Amino acid sequence: MSDPQVDLRTEPLAPDRSLGELVSDMTESLSGIFRKEIELVKVELKEEAGKAGKGAGMLGGSALAGWSALMFLSFALAWLLDEVMHTALAFFIVAALYGIAAAVLGLRGKQELTEIDPLPETRASLKEDVQWARAQKS
Repeated sequence: MSDPQVDLRTEPLAPDRSLGELVSDMTESLSGIFRKEIELVKVELKEEAGKAGKGAGMLGGSALAGWSALMFLSFALAWLLDEVMHTALAFFIVAALYGIAAAVLGLRGKQELTEIDPLPETRASLKEDVQWARAQKS
């Protein structure tokens, strides 16, 4: 029987093992946990990549269908304008409309890209790490 004075919550689980053995077991357990977590991440990423690929394919198909519809509408507009003016002028007007739209979208896209601040938190953290390392060196 156990001694009633001994508090089992504070007694070591393996009193006959050395500190080195306990640290080794703990390291091995942590290593196993990390390996299992990495495997889980791999499985989840593979599943998500499959979904992203399927979605990207559908967006590509949608873009092609939209482009085709836009081309047919462009020809229809040019031929409609052809009823009231020379054919070349009608097609030139449609092309000029696309040129204006391309310029506006291009300038707007360039502006959006210049406003991108990639990984601001990571950059700040790295700067803090560099400052800490310099302080340790001094």
